[in-house]
Amino acid sequence: ATDNEEETAAAKCTQPCLGESLGISDLECSLCIRMFFEPVTTPCGHTFCKECLERCLDHRPSCPLCKQSLREYLKAGRYSPTVLLQDIMLATFPAQLAERRELHRAEMAELSNLTKSIPIFVCTMSFPGIPCPLHVFEPRYRLMIRRCQESGTRRFGMCIYENGKSFADYGCLLEIRQVELLADGRSLVDTIGRRRFRVLSRGHRDGYHTADIEYLEDKKVSGEELQELQCLHESTYCLAQRFCEHGDLTSRHILMQHGPLPEKEENIQASADGPTWCWWLISILPLDPSYQLSLFSSTSLRARLSQLQHILRALLQQPP
Repeated sequence: ATDNEEETAAAKCTQPCLGESLGISDLECSLCIRMFFEPVTTPCGHTFCKECLERCLDHRPSCPLCKQSLREYLKAGRYSPTVLLQDIMLATFPAQLAERRELHRAEMAELSNLTKSIPIFVCTMSFPGIPCPLHVFEPRYRLMIRRCQESGTRRFGMCIYENGKSFADYGCLLEIRQVELLADGRSLVDTIGRRRFRVLSRGHRDGYHTADIEYLEDKKVSGEELQELQCLHESTYCLAQRFCEHGDLTSRHILMQHGPLPEKEENIQASADGPTWCWWLISILPLDPSYQLSLFSSTSLRARLSQLQHILRALLQQPP
């Protein structure tokens, strides 16, 4: 036999040995005790599921097994898959790997539902169409933001804390526009408000709050009622312009922080949440959060505009 034939024969002999010498337990992550999913190997030589390692690094930047510092690894923010291990799993236990992938897919599908068990960030008031920058440092919220990205929704609910409850009965769905990872695992998350919702029931998932929700929608009006609403809208917007042009130190500071008053929309009933400029105004006015919440939960644009008109008139009558 030639040298090549001998090498081929030797290779054939070693192929079945891999499956015989490896058991499914040899391919288990030491953190979740399940078959590796997207395995990554740390600089210190230990292998974990990517998600399992990320969750450990949310709490402290060191290897879960040997405690060696992984600060530089975390700072790079890139976890390269251990390709050889993935190939071995595919060659030896294809059915179990397919099952593990299906389990992950089912978990992602559950996380991508935007009415059932949506993640809730309990922090500040946020409003439809209005940017909401966040500094994320708590491990539970690091996990939550990562899941929102991995599931593809890039959305989560924002509610304020309310006494006697874990969070308020109303909130705003936020959409992640950009995430800037910092070297220590914290992140600066640029979000924008999308839709208002009402909380139907509360729950938990891995340390953060969740909720089943229904979306709010302003009641539509027509005919004479719509004409009256348009007049009210015009006069309130004029007051808002006057307030923004008032020129005192406070309003100048507000405009530097939040930008100019948004322009009027053509159709004031086009959005389920009404004109964006109203929410911009509510977000900058010196209002108590509980009062902001009462304006937020109203599904009457007329009532919201009437309240804003009342507040603006009172503010404009104050001496500079």
